[in-house]
Amino acid sequence: MSVQLLGAARIRALAAELDVTPTKKLGQNFVVDPGTVRRIVQIAEVQPDDVVVEVGPGLGSLTLAILETGASVTAVEIDHRLAARLPRTAAEQGVPDGRLTVVDADALAVTELPGDPTVLVANLPYNVSVPVLLHFLETFPRLSRGVVMVQAEVGERLAAPPGSRVYGAPSAKAAWYGPWRLAGNVSRQVFWPVPGVDSVLVAFHRDPVARGDEALRRRTFTVVDAAFGQRRKMLRQALAGTVAPTAAETSVLLERVGVDPTARGEALAIPDFQRIAEASPAAGVRG
Repeated sequence: MSVQLLGAARIRALAAELDVTPTKKLGQNFVVDPGTVRRIVQIAEVQPDDVVVEVGPGLGSLTLAILETGASVTAVEIDHRLAARLPRTAAEQGVPDGRLTVVDADALAVTELPGDPTVLVANLPYNVSVPVLLHFLETFPRLSRGVVMVQAEVGERLAAPPGSRVYGAPSAKAAWYGPWRLAGNVSRQVFWPVPGVDSVLVAFHRDPVARGDEALRRRTFTVVDAAFGQRRKMLRQALAGTVAPTAAETSVLLERVGVDPTARGEALAIPDFQRIAEASPAAGVRG
């Protein structure tokens, strides 16, 4: 038996059975269009031997599209009712035993996952999308690629290059792990309920060579936060007290690593922030 995807009527019936009303608090907007979830899986290039982690599977629309490829899925779901129902839904839709594992937990608290997944595919709740992404990339270094559906504004920030109007701390921190790109728009009409914001697909590939150890990452992210915490200020002012005690000493440090002290945070790429952090090991202590 092949895996059967969920249509709009089946999704509404499952929600009624569970007495689930999509909530803004949990950022729940269920995808009711099979074509959309297949498109996400195709962009993610999911292969039959992949182990995929999905965050916020909800009623299982995207889950089933991933499983349709022959891949295995570890799904992390915070809503206990949805987590309990998902394995039965998968079985009813033709998923063989052993291919789906459901973790009933808050994704931001997850530190271990069965199956050691290498691919992330998810329709991320709008309110926690960036924290979840950064947490998973930090916690699970074997995640090598992925595609996530997020609010358009969030996706544009994740994929923004230095100098872009929307480039900021999320852009720089995401770039620590590798390149990101916008991979397509998603119509509001494929969701139930219809959200009040537009959505986009964002794809990433992790750089095969790590930038540095965890201590360096923390120092670098502290520098990023300081630079964008006062983004209208020049770096010599914004980073004073974080990388060096005074603005004058900060200017000296920045010049030493080839960064213009009068520049602002949005002009710097992640290698620039890393050089600053490497020159100031105490950067991880302050901020």
